[in-house]
Amino acid sequence: MNKELSLAQIKEAVDEAYKEFKGNTDGKNADYIPYLANIDSHLFGIAVCLPSGEVVEAGDTDYRFGIESVSKVHTAILALRQYGADKVLEMIGADATGLPFNSIIAILLENDHPSTPLVNAGAIAACSMVQPVGDPVLKWKAIVDNITELCGSAPQLIDELYKSESDTNFNNRSIAWLLKNFNRIYDEPNLALDLYTRQCSLGVTAKQLAISAATIACGGTNPVTKKYVFPSEISPRITSMIAAVGFYEHTGDWMYTSGIPAKTGVGGGVMGVMPGKFGIAAFAPPIDEAGNSVKAQLAIKFIMNKLQQNIFG
Repeated sequence: MNKELSLAQIKEAVDEAYKEFKGNTDGKNADYIPYLANIDSHLFGIAVCLPSGEVVEAGDTDYRFGIESVSKVHTAILALRQYGADKVLEMIGADATGLPFNSIIAILLENDHPSTPLVNAGAIAACSMVQPVGDPVLKWKAIVDNITELCGSAPQLIDELYKSESDTNFNNRSIAWLLKNFNRIYDEPNLALDLYTRQCSLGVTAKQLAISAATIACGGTNPVTKKYVFPSEISPRITSMIAAVGFYEHTGDWMYTSGIPAKTGVGGGVMGVMPGKFGIAAFAPPIDEAGNSVKAQLAIKFIMNKLQQNIFG
């Protein structure tokens, strides 16, 4: 059962989680992207943003890290804003693949229908959909402006990460052209791939991600800036996508043990949405074999159970 929460309870839970897992040494930094391999593995931060706009923080919540796959949520919201829920369902879909985030097999298996904007293939397709189609400058502006509105402040491109990603994104190049083969990409494939690579290379903080999650939890109004970012009917759509595939092939286990829809990225960030209650984010670079931050998972799970919060409660 979901209890009413006081600020003191949330602060206590966040502080306890930080102290409990700060010394954890499990996992290792993503090493297939050179930039990520060199990030300080001891960094760790937790942030919770409430509907009041108040943010509870512990640790390294102002450190800018690569947003990576968490950005898929933000660009899915942009596609929903520009096209509407029905069109996004038709052009990409909202179904879990049950396979790893960068799976090529998923595309081959699902060539008759798109999958979800929260795996690499669907995210590249979403970038291809961003309006105005065919204009890389204005498309990029739309992506950055959307993330800025959701976070309440601007992300910053990490040039070294962008170069690292661009030099090693061989698998994603295959995905982009395979999407083209099945008519599931809606702009020039290399342009869509570059936009996706760049958005994954944006630097954000745990605090910014908590605010963007709270914007979803609050029905599209940013609780910090008070800005109306997107129509309230988008919130349950994007939250359902996160709940279905936020942890890729381990999403069921995550939902079963944590009770909160959350999206993960190999940069070490995890962002969770508790509708009507709060947005939460945690960051720590060491990841498990599935590409999910070990300490961020532990911290969010601890806080959810400590506060007796569960989306299914």
